[in-house]
Amino acid sequence: MATYTHTLRVYYEDTDMGGIVYYANYLKFIERGRSDWVRAIGMDQNAMKDDHGIVFVVRRVEAEYLAPARLDDVLTVETQLSQVKGARFTMDQRVLRAEQPLFTAKVDIAIMTLAGKPTRLPAEIRALLTP
Repeated sequence: MATYTHTLRVYYEDTDMGGIVYYANYLKFIERGRSDWVRAIGMDQNAMKDDHGIVFVVRRVEAEYLAPARLDDVLTVETQLSQVKGARFTMDQRVLRAEQPLFTAKVDIAIMTLAGKPTRLPAEIRALLTP
C-alpha cells in the first residue's frame, strides 16, 4: 500500500530542556500523520461519527526511538496501512529528518461505537482503506 507523507517543523514547545524533542511529542507527530492520511483517502471522521456512530481509537502502540530531533528540524512522518481486520487496522509509521529515521511505530487502531464497544468497519469505510 502507498505511503502517505506529512511534513512538520519542530518548534520550541516540542523540545525539552536539552533542546531535543520530548519523547511523548513523537506520538503527537504520528497522530497528525494518521489524521492527514485519513483525510487524504477521502474519509471524514466527523461524518463517520455522525452517520455511523463509530470512532477510531488507538489500542496499542509499539514505538522505537532511534535518534533525537531538535529545534527547527523539518521532519517527515511516513504513514502506511499494513493490515485491516474486522474491527481494527494497523499502521506502520516513521519519523525522519531528511533520510534519517528518528522514530518508528506500529499502531493498532480499533473501531469503537460511541458507547465504547468494538465494532466492525462498515463496508464503505473498509473500501476506502482497501481500494
